[in-house]
Amino acid sequence: MTEPNATRQPTAVDAVADAHFDAVVAASPMEATHLGVPGHDHELDDLSPAGYEHHATLARETLARLDAVEPVDDVDRVTVAAMRERLGVTVDSHEAGYDRMALNVIASPLQGVRDVFDLMPTATQDDWATIATRLGALPRALDQYLGTLRESADRGLVTPRRQVEACMRQCQDLVSSDGYFATFLARATAGEDPLDDAVAADLERAVAGAADAYRRARVVLGDSLLDRAPESDAAGRERYQLASRSFLGATIDLEETYAWGQEELARITADMEATARRIVPGGGVAEAIGHLDADPAYRLHGTAALRDWMQVKADEVVADMADRHFDIPEPVRTIECRIAPTQTGGIYYTGPSDDFSRPGRMWWSVPKGVTEFSTWKELTTVYHEGVPGHHLQVAQTIYRRATLNRWRRMMCWVSGHGEGWALYAERLMAELGYLDDPGMYLGMLDAQSLRAARVVIDIGVHCGFDAPAEVGGGAWTYDKAWTFLTSHSNNDKSTLRFELDRYLGWPGQAPSYKVGERLWMQLREESAARAGADFSLQAFHRRALDVGSVGLDVLREAVLTP
Repeated sequence: MTEPNATRQPTAVDAVADAHFDAVVAASPMEATHLGVPGHDHELDDLSPAGYEHHATLARETLARLDAVEPVDDVDRVTVAAMRERLGVTVDSHEAGYDRMALNVIASPLQGVRDVFDLMPTATQDDWATIATRLGALPRALDQYLGTLRESADRGLVTPRRQVEACMRQCQDLVSSDGYFATFLARATAGEDPLDDAVAADLERAVAGAADAYRRARVVLGDSLLDRAPESDAAGRERYQLASRSFLGATIDLEETYAWGQEELARITADMEATARRIVPGGGVAEAIGHLDADPAYRLHGTAALRDWMQVKADEVVADMADRHFDIPEPVRTIECRIAPTQTGGIYYTGPSDDFSRPGRMWWSVPKGVTEFSTWKELTTVYHEGVPGHHLQVAQTIYRRATLNRWRRMMCWVSGHGEGWALYAERLMAELGYLDDPGMYLGMLDAQSLRAARVVIDIGVHCGFDAPAEVGGGAWTYDKAWTFLTSHSNNDKSTLRFELDRYLGWPGQAPSYKVGERLWMQLREESAARAGADFSLQAFHRRALDVGSVGLDVLREAVLTP
């Protein structure tokens, strides 16, 4: 990857992209906070039907403006292609009504209006006053969102019953005696100082109001949606194809990908069995896992130890990769590892602000009661979320302000590109020798097995394909999906329950990791074939990552065009 070159003169295309960026930020204070754009942290989004229509109108207007400008260079051409693809999906999803029915266990406004507080600064009294103001806006935002869900239900678009029930439980967990809101005030300090009396009083009122809003949300979901929610978890072929395109930025052959997912899973399973025999001669995967879990060398005790270990490993690989395998600019060399304040499970990354005053962060949401961790299965996750995974990918794009407009650098995110790269990064680390320890390599394979299994489950369930013979063939059921998932992943049962609920409520997203990795590998292979003896892996990475996160069809065209 390159340092910013001489500043590129902004073009008419850049002006359209930047204007769209500004319009979206103005319409979505939550997006502004996620992007690190100041000035909107006291507000929440308009989650009413009118708010959703406004975003669709912005997309349509920007698409029309793009038709009136001419690209002047390759950067412009990629911007136009990327915006047409991304905003086209936005319009198509809105016109189908899929955006307004969004309710699931991981990535819907029910979680979003709470998650945004994790990214807000908390160092000063003013910071906490801003948090109190935004918390005070939460009840209205949730009421708007629930109204949108009811309107969607009136049009016959309701998320499956399983998602409604799970989201009702999440609402209850947030307001439980040891839940998020009960412990919020105890965490509220301005550095080492207690909050001023006035700020503390405002915050206490806002927290109480927000908690009451989630209590009401639980009741409304039960009264307004539960009886109208379909029992079937399947999205159906039409909705799934659009969702898949949204997450990949590419249109794939679903039948071929479903068959490939099963073949890839079989390959990984065979590799796991061979690796297990390296750990426990003559043993299987279960014996190898038992051996690794019992080995003190791979054990961590407590979330503080987990956070410290994450930070050490993330810093080590940044230092090792910089100036060897990648050119990593100085601001990108900082990543913070944190334990998330929620307990839903999962690991995720949030990017830096535009000026890097807020660094990129790796978050670990530790399930309630979990205090023991096995590093053999988690090292690959550090590479996935940090370097050379999401942090290198996202922060490097943000760093390229001299070349890329703000929409390209900060707002365009395609799951298949991002998660596909992060999964590719795990494989790359194995290729480079960082996972030569058989235990760490088995951890990577176990994670890969989960990602391949969910390609099969996600496409199979939502598109109505026949289940694999190993679970009896025929139509997919929840029990068949559970059996298949637990047969191909060694995560704890509570984590896997959440995983399965996630797949069933967020169609198309889970396969974007493994399918995205497949498309990244195909792009590398095609680039190598074209370059022949002149192919350089480092140069390929530099060229591909410099494009930024775009749809995978747009990426392929950008990388392969001379």
